[in-house]
Amino acid sequence: MADERRSARFEAREATELRRETLVEPWPELGLVAADGPADPEPELVVEHGVVVRLDGKDASELDVIDRFLVAHGLDLEVAAEAMALPDERLARMLVDVDVPRDELVRLGRGLTPAKLARVVGMLDPVELMMALKKLRARRDPGNQAHVTNLKESPALLAADAAEAARRGFDELETTVGVARYAPLNALALLVGSQTGRPGVMTQCAVEERRNLELAIRGLVTYAETLSVYGTEAVFADGDDTPWSKAFLASAYASRGVKVRFTSGTGSEALMGHAAGLSMLYLEARCVSVVRAAGAQGVQNGSISCVALVLSVPGGTRAILAENVLAAWLDLEVASGNDAIASHSPIRKTAKLMGQFLPGTDFVTSGYSIMPRRDNTFGGGNYDGDDIDEWLTIQRDWQVDGGIEPVAEEEALRVRERAARAVQAVFAELGLPEVTDAEVEAATVGHGSPDMPDRDRAADVEAADELLARGVSALDVALALDRRGHEDVAEAVVGMLRQRVAADYLQTSAVIEPDGLVRSAVNDPNLYLGPGTGYRLEGERWELLQALPHVVDPRRLGAAPADAEPIVAEGDTARRGDDASEVVVAVGPAFADGLRETIAGLSHADVLAAVVEGVDEAGASARLVRIRRAADVAFIGHDGARLSGSGVALGLQSKGTAVIHRADLQPLDNLELFGMSPLYTLESYRAMGRNAAGYALGQRVGPVPTELDNFARAKLIVLTTLLHAQEARAVVPGAPPVELTLISASLRARSGRL
Repeated sequence: MADERRSARFEAREATELRRETLVEPWPELGLVAADGPADPEPELVVEHGVVVRLDGKDASELDVIDRFLVAHGLDLEVAAEAMALPDERLARMLVDVDVPRDELVRLGRGLTPAKLARVVGMLDPVELMMALKKLRARRDPGNQAHVTNLKESPALLAADAAEAARRGFDELETTVGVARYAPLNALALLVGSQTGRPGVMTQCAVEERRNLELAIRGLVTYAETLSVYGTEAVFADGDDTPWSKAFLASAYASRGVKVRFTSGTGSEALMGHAAGLSMLYLEARCVSVVRAAGAQGVQNGSISCVALVLSVPGGTRAILAENVLAAWLDLEVASGNDAIASHSPIRKTAKLMGQFLPGTDFVTSGYSIMPRRDNTFGGGNYDGDDIDEWLTIQRDWQVDGGIEPVAEEEALRVRERAARAVQAVFAELGLPEVTDAEVEAATVGHGSPDMPDRDRAADVEAADELLARGVSALDVALALDRRGHEDVAEAVVGMLRQRVAADYLQTSAVIEPDGLVRSAVNDPNLYLGPGTGYRLEGERWELLQALPHVVDPRRLGAAPADAEPIVAEGDTARRGDDASEVVVAVGPAFADGLRETIAGLSHADVLAAVVEGVDEAGASARLVRIRRAADVAFIGHDGARLSGSGVALGLQSKGTAVIHRADLQPLDNLELFGMSPLYTLESYRAMGRNAAGYALGQRVGPVPTELDNFARAKLIVLTTLLHAQEARAVVPGAPPVELTLISASLRARSGRL
């Protein structure tokens, strides 16, 4: 008979967030293999008389539409012979060799076929991939991009969130729509909000390409990254596209001064049923090769919306990092795909993030949800507005720039209200449906769309249609802002129009500073060549990123106020007692003096009252003594026991740790130790007093029940350290113990015996 028993531990693990996900064995025929698939072609390039006759295992007559596009526009045949002749191992070592400059690797990359690219990066382990990415990133310092959406399509909330995101340091903001007709209003709100938060922030509205291009021509958006490319011909055909049509669309944007990135990512071909039995990494090598051949300055890649599919197969996270490396190697701006949720497991999704976070990419996320996840109409982000503090803290932990800056609550409220007021003014000036004062207030202080008043959605979509029909442009928006008293925001909007004319931000990895300066791979390149070179988080930027709003001055933690009411008074030197029923309550050198509360926030006066009451209840008598020569609870308790007439004492540290000791035991031995001070209540200390009295009276004593908090160390270790440091500073080496008298009025009232 089969064993029907179950392990409760296994059952508990089956209920975790991780187990909501499906992990599968590789299935190469379906494209469910991360890298090095059995059907991936051998790298090959044969050129005769300047014409490619074989490419990655195919004769010229067998080349598909992607191959032909790469042959026509992607491969630099002048360097191809040299690059393809290099052994895979040699190229792999060059990627991580700090003495090989980025420019040399980019030059060689232009001559490599997709199979060669995939084969080489596939040789690198995760740490080596991060080393390569750190060197290959185009711009010197990392940046970040945010998603700004909400379920109610509220213009005031969109503007407020955009302003906060801009103020937090995001260089780009992206919105989308639940209803396509909202696009003009959402783009307008995003433009106004972004320029209120920080001039120079670029924006986009992810909608159908014709509408997106129309918004761009009117200056309501600045860039686009909705141009998708794929690694097999069949998927291109499904979308009624070719590499040529995508390249033409990219040129249509660029010719009008609009920045454009393509979008690709491992797993899309398998998801759409056309992986052709090829590995995800090889297909992505084809995608990024197409992007470079099309002349685009960058790519959003890193699996994007397919991330959970890629993470279902072995090595999926590594393959995602490898595709980011591939894009950087081909001299593309990389907006790494950390926008779609990768996992329900906090550990797993953070582990995936580290591949891009630690080495840094041009945009560490291609859409950090600045709102709560429920308002993200892109489908749910990996990280959202409720995770900001964690992200900022991780930057501080690693001394790494992840592109997000701390902002004080007062500043966030200020900039959110200004943006909501600005968009209210534009709507009023342009004759659009009213943005009410109630909406402005809710957008300023609310958590998300549930806090926003409802709008007349039919009126909004009709107004959006009318706005397009009237030909409203960003210049009209600027004039409306100026007429309504928002001159600084108006000037920032006009500044974005000037940027379109100059078109400097069409350079690879371009971002715009508040003063209008464009930084890109051209004028601020990544020149990393090992330790001490490239971008280092230091100086004013490091000072900014470590100064989080919730960081406190350690000197102010735990110290007693200067005007605090005395709790105890010190008397003569303490001597050994002769009362056999006596329990000495021995406290540390700072207890009820320089320190006044336990780590759990209990007043030392109340703690002493509870202990004394416990001793009284059990029929013994309490005597208070301060141990001055030591701060260790073991020695406090042992010294107290040697003074006690019964030989039993209860030792108390200022932070609340306690011990019941007996004189005949070694100092580091004891009767009961109470180390979980964050969990103790006054009843806990009362029980300790009762037990100490029981030992003193020779009674049969059951230990006080203990509890555990496995998170207490992480939450309270800093406060523990600071409290103990103050206790230790109060130590007087060699000083004798002294008697204490309780003088707190509240304590006298509680104890009833003083």
